[in-house]
Amino acid sequence: MSNELIDAIALLKKKEWVDLTHTFGPESPHFSAFDAAEFTTLFDHDDGFFAQSFKFAGQYGTHIDAPIHFVRETRYLDELGLKELVLPLVVIDKSKESDANQDFTLTVEDILKFEAQHGQIEAGTFVALRTDWSKRWPDNEAFCNKDADGNNRIPGWGLAALQFLFDERKVKAVGHETFDTDSAIDFQKNQALLGEYYVLEQDTYQIELLTNLDKVPAKGAVIFNIVPKPEKASGFPVRSFAILP
Repeated sequence: MSNELIDAIALLKKKEWVDLTHTFGPESPHFSAFDAAEFTTLFDHDDGFFAQSFKFAGQYGTHIDAPIHFVRETRYLDELGLKELVLPLVVIDKSKESDANQDFTLTVEDILKFEAQHGQIEAGTFVALRTDWSKRWPDNEAFCNKDADGNNRIPGWGLAALQFLFDERKVKAVGHETFDTDSAIDFQKNQALLGEYYVLEQDTYQIELLTNLDKVPAKGAVIFNIVPKPEKASGFPVRSFAILP
């Protein structure tokens, strides 16, 4: 049996696949306003089968945020189209900068420097910000990285950089390795997640708490964001992975 689709799958299976998703559980780092996850055994093999109950916030572990997460009267998770969840992947590597400056905030200038090296970011792509913050997982203290005043020190996107990507480059979606879109210092300055609101206001989604971006090239890979379909959900843990060129 052979046709164009079967041949395409055979080709993809020959490529390297990279899991971009953290394994998560009750002890995993999570947004401070949420309770820790609860995994409960309902039945074990002595009962004849193994079944569990899971309780966690939708925005837990590596997860997808639907537009409705921040913006009223926009799409829920189940309203996202399948083809939106599979996109060409661009990875902007700012891991060294984030290591040197934990308040690192991506700027338009950073994007232009990336494009000078790798070419212009194409429309319809998924752009991920690599900071290597995911290497701190599953150490909650290291992940939150609080200073002496109790404030998080975590890198992230700058609002102007996001506006440039969506308005000028017409990208489709973004992702990052941290809890929030905005850098922690921007959140503290604005007392709001302006970048996260802006992204979801574009009637698209984002993926948070990605991992293994260090194993993906700057361009040429494809990201798949596979997620259950709960009714009227604002977000849910996702299985994101990349197929390399």
